[in-house]
Formats: sequence, C-alpha cells, structure tokens
Amino acid sequence: MQIDPRGPRFAAVLTTVVLAAVLITGSGRLLAAQAVVFAVGSLAGLQYSPYGWLYRTLVRPRLGAPRELEDARPPRFAQGVGLAFAVIGTVGYLSGLSWLGLTATAFALGAAFLNAAFGYCLGCEMYLLLRRGQARLGTTGR
Repeated sequence: MQIDPRGPRFAAVLTTVVLAAVLITGSGRLLAAQAVVFAVGSLAGLQYSPYGWLYRTLVRPRLGAPRELEDARPPRFAQGVGLAFAVIGTVGYLSGLSWLGLTATAFALGAAFLNAAFGYCLGCEMYLLLRRGQARLGTTGR
C-alpha cells in the first residue's frame, strides 16, 4: 500500500504534542490513549489511525496532491515501535515507576519530534535496516 508521506509527518506533529503533554503532566492515562493510537496505526493500518483520519479529513483536502507516494510498511512499523515505548511508559506511570514512564515517553517524544520537525523517521529507518539485514542473511544462506 502506498501513502501520502505528509500524513505520517502530520501524525508525528500530533504525537509530539501529546507526548510533551505526558511529560509535563506525568499522565499515564494520556500515554495509554497515545498507545491506542499507535496500536491502531500499527495493527490495523495507518488509514485507520485517528491521526490518519484527521489528516485525510481536515488537512489533505486543503493540500495539492503529493509529488510521490511512499510504502506504508516503514511508517506502520514505526507505529509499532512507538506502541512498545508507549506501553512501557504507561506501565511505568501507572505502577508508580515514574522514571520508567518518563524515560520511555522521552524516547518516543524524541523520535516523534525528529519526524515532525525534520521528516526523519527513526522507526522507518529501523525497518529498512532490518529488511536489509534479512536480505543479506537470505543471500548468504544463513
């Protein structure tokens, strides 16, 4: 599936705002809500994510067509990575291990901010590295 690359970047802006709010408030519930957003994007697909819906409904109609489309698999994998950090952070906050919640949230915020501000998706790059590693293993017979 091919997607408009501006959609994940828009989602990263919203994610950055939510994760910054989590760090400021220490709200495990807000982080749990963000985890649900990550879960939907990762498991069901970016088109079903609440942020994807907002982009398609409110933002995309006001923009011109994208110059090119991109593969949905790397951003979808990135949502899975975000989900892992959000779940760990939620467990930290809700179990009283605030340091764990803060650390996991800060890592997720850093990644979301890189995508929002610079268009650099760490999770996407991880996906591509893993795929290259799998291809290399497949060609060497391991």
